[in-house]
Amino acid sequence: MGDKKSTDKAGEKPVEKAPAPLGAEVLDRLFVTVQARKGADPETSYTAKLYSRGTAKIAQKVGEEAVEAILEAVRGDKAALAAESADLLYHLLVLWADLGLDPAEVWSKLGQREGTSGIDEKKSRKA
Repeated sequence: MGDKKSTDKAGEKPVEKAPAPLGAEVLDRLFVTVQARKGADPETSYTAKLYSRGTAKIAQKVGEEAVEAILEAVRGDKAALAAESADLLYHLLVLWADLGLDPAEVWSKLGQREGTSGIDEKKSRKA
């Protein structure tokens, strides 16, 4: 799985393989970095600057990034949507860290909902 080359179907020529895709583990690593910036100098760390502005400002940035992602989706620009989605996830992680919410709590909620239709899940929240 870790090697970058394999052979083609005929077994003759090496075929370049793409690196393994990144998943939730990249978010977990980013969260650790975001938490570590809590006490950093706002003059040298954008994350520390966000923390210094408070929860409301961080939440506002999450909203701004969500709108930017939506606009790129409507435009149909997948590359721009990927970039804006990365910005949105980063700011969401900062918000979680600011409020002391561990990503594992979110992953747990997602896991609890796995296999449940969205319609049924929404109905269960109203009960």
